[in-house]
Amino acid sequence: MMPLPTNPGRYTCQRDSMSPLLLQTGLDISYIVSDCDSVDVLYNQQHYTKTPEDAAAVTILAGLDLNCGSFLGQHTQAAVKAGKLKESDVDKAITSNFVVLMRLGFFDGDPRKLEFGKLGPKDVCTAEHQELAREAARQGIVLLKNDDDALPLDPKSVAFMAVIGPNANVTKTMIGNYEGTPCKYTTPLQGLTAVVSTVYQPGCTNVGCAGNSLQLDAAKAAAAKADVTVLVVGADQSIEREGFDRVSLLLPGQQTTLVTEIAKAAKGKVILVIMSGGPFDISFAKSDDRISSILWVGYPGEAGGAALADIIFGYYNPCGRLPVTWYPESFADKVPMTDMRMRPDPSTGYPGRTYRFYTGDVIYSFGDGLSYNDFTHHLVQAPKLVSIPLEEGHSCYSKRCKSVDLVGSRCQNAAFDIHLRVQNPGRMAGSHTVFLFSTPPSVHNSPQKHLLGFEKIYLGPKGVGYVVFNVDVCKDLSLVDELGNRMVALGSHVLHVGSLKHSLRVRV
Repeated sequence: MMPLPTNPGRYTCQRDSMSPLLLQTGLDISYIVSDCDSVDVLYNQQHYTKTPEDAAAVTILAGLDLNCGSFLGQHTQAAVKAGKLKESDVDKAITSNFVVLMRLGFFDGDPRKLEFGKLGPKDVCTAEHQELAREAARQGIVLLKNDDDALPLDPKSVAFMAVIGPNANVTKTMIGNYEGTPCKYTTPLQGLTAVVSTVYQPGCTNVGCAGNSLQLDAAKAAAAKADVTVLVVGADQSIEREGFDRVSLLLPGQQTTLVTEIAKAAKGKVILVIMSGGPFDISFAKSDDRISSILWVGYPGEAGGAALADIIFGYYNPCGRLPVTWYPESFADKVPMTDMRMRPDPSTGYPGRTYRFYTGDVIYSFGDGLSYNDFTHHLVQAPKLVSIPLEEGHSCYSKRCKSVDLVGSRCQNAAFDIHLRVQNPGRMAGSHTVFLFSTPPSVHNSPQKHLLGFEKIYLGPKGVGYVVFNVDVCKDLSLVDELGNRMVALGSHVLHVGSLKHSLRVRV
């Protein structure tokens, strides 16, 4: 489904996604449901149909069985009476829903007495499930800066810690939105206090940190006495949420001032923790030698505070990687957010978007993330040449081609394996995510690089493991030309994992 520019965060059934071929193939034991209010948006905002009855009819006939919202309930009967739908069409949609309910046992008696009807907090809030929440948070935390191996901390060396910031003792903020009901919360303050003695100062009364909400003096005094200061800043649903875009890539309000002034006043190490869904321009903190470490925790869930303490004190080796590029504030200032072009345009200075095409400066890149160990990669096996046979008389036999369209049978069995040895030279066990990127030849305004795949591997101290990537030539080494055709680029491709690079030539 395609996002609507006029209604950020909402999705609707547009022409392509209403294809009966897409919606009615291979789903005979399931049902198709829309995103919330999608059919309403289709009619009232996109004006895709002339009447609401038409909207109900066209979506049901395309294969929609259920809409999140009230639109079909309000207008389907009128569509039937107007002859735009048959009762049998409605019966088909209802049947799809009821089949799933039957499979779930909803008609096998009183649902409250069935197995799923008895589920409650005692089933969800088990020790195993709460540990899963903590493990999920640990795996998602990204270590972005760690000067002079400032982390992990030895708890014995910390007499007391200052915990400062508007997100240092939050609860609901940690679970974002579209959330469930937590069994219990462990805030960052609670997680850290469980390990060492702490003193807490919010620094700002809320993440907006505007006007008189900055409480700097007490926070600076705490940092000046502490062996270590942990600053937890960032955003919450008042700053970023569905249907509510942020207006800046900088930290909200006076948070930058809070961080900078605390770093100046602090006696010991300063650890900056960013709690947010999206990226920030924190270049000031990245370049500040007084801030030794930076962690991004996202919205880490109910056990986020415990997971943060596990990382900071070295009970867990960080392995998270950034899922997005962190752009500088100048990017948002100069580039209209309505310009969705991926490729850069040198004639206008447009820098492009995403790690694949963006040519400007970054704060942090897609895939960035440090560990307490420096994992190394070694190439074990990879081809240097891939030859693709063409049918007799193909035009690329008589002229030099930059790329070739390889569809159908010619794309079968065009694959090879990349074998890598991964080593953990450190004294701490941990997981490591291996990213395989490809940089194609400079044809068809090709991307700078493209992620082909990733694998996570767990290695003990001094451990060695092996990772194998299967590369499909026609899928992984292809790109889209100026006319929208998918083509395999001929010439030299560079495969890289971290600093390891391997050249591979593709020819016909």
